[in-house]
Amino acid sequence: MKDNKLLEFKNLVTEFHTEGNTVKAVNDISFCLNKGETIGVVGESGSGKSVTSLSAMRLIPNPPGIISGGEIIFHQKTGRSIDLLKISEEEMRKFRGNDIAMIFQEPMTSLNPVFTCGDQVMEAIILHQKLNKSEAKILTLELFEKVKLPDPKRIFSTYPHQISGGQKQRVMIAMAMSCQPSVLIADEPTTALDVTVQKTILELMKQLQAQNDMGIMFITHDLGVIAELADKVVVMYKGKIVEQGSVLEIFKNPKHPYTKGLLACRPPLDKRYKFLPTVSDFMNIDKDGVILDNGISVEDFTKDLAISEKERTESQEILFSRKPVLEIKNLKTWFPIKGGFFGKVTSHVKAVNDVSFDVYPGETLGLVGESGCGKTTIGRSVIRLEEATSGNIIYRGKDVCSMNADELSEFRKEVQIIFQDPYSSLNPRMTIGNAIMEPMQVHGILEDDIKRKLKVEELLLKVNLDPLHFNRYPHEFSGGQRQRIGIARALAVNPKFIICDESVSALDVSVQAQVLNLLNELKQEFELTYIFISHDLSVVKYMSDRMVVMQQGKIEEMGDADQIYNNPKTEYTRKLIEAIPEGKIEDIEKHHKKKLSIK
Repeated sequence: MKDNKLLEFKNLVTEFHTEGNTVKAVNDISFCLNKGETIGVVGESGSGKSVTSLSAMRLIPNPPGIISGGEIIFHQKTGRSIDLLKISEEEMRKFRGNDIAMIFQEPMTSLNPVFTCGDQVMEAIILHQKLNKSEAKILTLELFEKVKLPDPKRIFSTYPHQISGGQKQRVMIAMAMSCQPSVLIADEPTTALDVTVQKTILELMKQLQAQNDMGIMFITHDLGVIAELADKVVVMYKGKIVEQGSVLEIFKNPKHPYTKGLLACRPPLDKRYKFLPTVSDFMNIDKDGVILDNGISVEDFTKDLAISEKERTESQEILFSRKPVLEIKNLKTWFPIKGGFFGKVTSHVKAVNDVSFDVYPGETLGLVGESGCGKTTIGRSVIRLEEATSGNIIYRGKDVCSMNADELSEFRKEVQIIFQDPYSSLNPRMTIGNAIMEPMQVHGILEDDIKRKLKVEELLLKVNLDPLHFNRYPHEFSGGQRQRIGIARALAVNPKFIICDESVSALDVSVQAQVLNLLNELKQEFELTYIFISHDLSVVKYMSDRMVVMQQGKIEEMGDADQIYNNPKTEYTRKLIEAIPEGKIEDIEKHHKKKLSIK
């Protein structure tokens, strides 16, 4: 196997020095990537997986970061081996992007907004392959075809902001593949993408790997994706590797409690749990920070969690015997496209185009579909953050579209929204306590700020945050904690109806499980009604009583969430369901056999 080695990490230590503190982000890790192999590096935010990849590329910002120990051995095609940590920056530049390429998590921040997509890929080709401009252009267009970009000539001349997230990610893959690297490092390349786009990106990476016998290091927090793609898994927790082995071993028989927790907290598709397991259900941490296994297997923990068909049918009958709290009738929300010298309206983007549905008190109605299908616009139209073009939004017998300012203010107290990105919806200069208190002041809830502060502290406890964090600022919290702050702020005005807009999309799978459990607990406690918007069908199915599947501004299918999943009526819904990476043992075995037969 020695000849097959590509990239070896030996006792790597990468640390960050801040204000007298030293944080070992990567702490003495070792593993090896071979030719034609995919290693999945898994863990939550802060586990050290991205720092590992940046260490391999020598892109750790110094200060505050420093690679303080270990070796990263790259085995070249020529047969020569080299320690990437011992060569000069000038020598490293010859390897970076040429022999070892990287696809970053957020393509919009990795692509230069002032250059066209074609120019940026050409630049990499000219730099590393010493081709002239016309040769580089031909190769770029070939690469755009290879990564299945629609109309490669048009995309060559477009700027990053003019194409979708999935298309930007393909441009990044084309750039990474332009020099036929031996090693491709992919850092969460599909996290923000729809399942259908994600599926095509994963298939594309498999094809490119087979053509070039390339080694892929795929970093993600999603074990379902790892099951589809990887041969081996490296599980990281707080800078250390806690478990590594073949995908089959890890999925069939996880040894470490942290791995068990990660595997258990994905919403299952074939049954409905009363609540989702979390990582903390499988591990205890002693006073010295040592992880102790509490001896529970995933099967034992989950065996009594499923809700029976009888229980569900009974609760559904009660739910739908009531009068709807929200009735949406023939809703259209169109956005004008202006053109010509005088800026006249030439056409419209029909974001929501003649949509009708009801929501019942105490229900969670899921809105699901790919980016651009209109689901977020519906949520924003309901609370008049976007004005509807036509149609009716009836809330408790009153039409929201014709409400005056006072009525709208009263309505917005009852109907709240939790936004997709909690960081951009929080004022960075306002403490989180004041951010939660502000809507209470606006709506005159409670007599004075002393009582309001007590209420905020109570809400922080409700969402599993420390009341002592009242005076901290948003940047001092993790993504999952910020999402909890957003939930606390929505609850501050005692709402009856909450619109959750992609509120768990960017969270680690374990944090996602905690937030989904919290939303369900709060729903019971405060008798809330939800519209739950997401592109992740597995999450929508878990959360929702009924599901609305959308495509291009219209309703594709609507009905009981479990029935739609088990028996989709339309081709589009079937495609969405088939694209979900499930991580079943039989699928992993099939993938493993197929790979062996190719070899």
